[in-house]
Amino acid sequence: MADLWWIYSKPVPADGRELWTLFLQCSCITVVIGGLFYNWMFASLEYSWRLSVAMAVSFSLLLLLTLLLVHPARCVFSMIMPTLGTKQGRKLLFSTCVMIAVVNITPNIISNIKTILQVIKCICKNSSDSLLNSTALLEKVSWELGVTVQETVHSIYKPMNGHFRLSLLQNSSLIYQKMHLAGEKISREFLSVEVLVKDSIRVANRLAAGFFMLYLCFESTWYLKNYLTNLRFDNFYITKKLERLAMDRKAAHLLGGSSKKLIRPTGLKLSWEEVVLCLVQAMLVTVALLLMLVVVAMDHFAFSVADTAVRRAAQFSAVPVTLSIKYKVEIGIMPFLFKLFGRPSEELLLGDFNRTYHHHLIFSSAHCTVSPPTPPNPSVLLVVGLLFCILYATVFLETYARRLCRTIAASFFQSWEEQRVLYLYRKLSRRHRK
Repeated sequence: MADLWWIYSKPVPADGRELWTLFLQCSCITVVIGGLFYNWMFASLEYSWRLSVAMAVSFSLLLLLTLLLVHPARCVFSMIMPTLGTKQGRKLLFSTCVMIAVVNITPNIISNIKTILQVIKCICKNSSDSLLNSTALLEKVSWELGVTVQETVHSIYKPMNGHFRLSLLQNSSLIYQKMHLAGEKISREFLSVEVLVKDSIRVANRLAAGFFMLYLCFESTWYLKNYLTNLRFDNFYITKKLERLAMDRKAAHLLGGSSKKLIRPTGLKLSWEEVVLCLVQAMLVTVALLLMLVVVAMDHFAFSVADTAVRRAAQFSAVPVTLSIKYKVEIGIMPFLFKLFGRPSEELLLGDFNRTYHHHLIFSSAHCTVSPPTPPNPSVLLVVGLLFCILYATVFLETYARRLCRTIAASFFQSWEEQRVLYLYRKLSRRHRK
């Protein structure tokens, strides 16, 4: 492995064997990266498979030529891998989480909301139908009451017509048609909103993912540029070359006296600034996790409401309605004479009508087409949970990822690393003399 890395990090291969070894290394890397790039474009960013294949093949060929011919590009590419463990890699993971939520969780929420609207539509349709049927009961009541009025005992008091005339709506197709049109309009609006939200977030996620990937390459390039131009940049590590230089000049005490300010690149010790940075980044990841949990909670809440609505709608019992009609007709016989002599007047009963009618209002029916509620997908929650575990891991591994970037740069530019070590040694010597 050391020999393979030595060949990979050399500016120019020494012979044909090293050239073929370098070519095989770059080929293996480009095949793996090309496959990951295709999967990222097709599965995560939702591009078509033809475009994903074309982009993956073109990117792989360009990457192969760049890695094989450009030595600093190999260094930058090698630093991109540990840079994925920094905040730029976390941004890509955030983008992936957002895309998973858009593709899987948001449509599930909208589907459950549609189920709730279907239940409401079903209840409105059946209740209106039941109310329209109740007009037939009113017609029957009015007719029987009219017959009773006509059948009075004394024909002299019999009215010309005792029937009531009700204007009943016998054809309910107009109401059903209007309800159907209203439901279709709501469905179209929901579908348009769903498509607009998904398309907008998909485009925004694609732009963000492309920007984060380019910025990832830029950050690695920026690190290498500062490493090669600034001797003070990221130069506070006790490396083996520094220890060897201090031992050769018999100044090992310099490293011991400055141990609080210098750290070993291969050690687990974190400086106070690195600990504070990790805590701040962990808080940001926690905020993103809370936002994602809100979306997941909305998914569970929508499913719970939809499931409850479907089950309760199926359990709705018919509501009994009782209509009591009391009709009594009496006539007083010369009431003014009885009132004149101070005696109670006598009344003659002409008609008495006292009946009770029963009706049931129905709110649900088995003929309603209601789609079943869609439960949350546990695999989606598992993937999102694993991604956030990786995000929290990268928060605490970011410091070690930066140290790895420095080690990679030092292995690619060893002569420059010796100058950086010599600069740090002189800096420690001046500080010790002061």
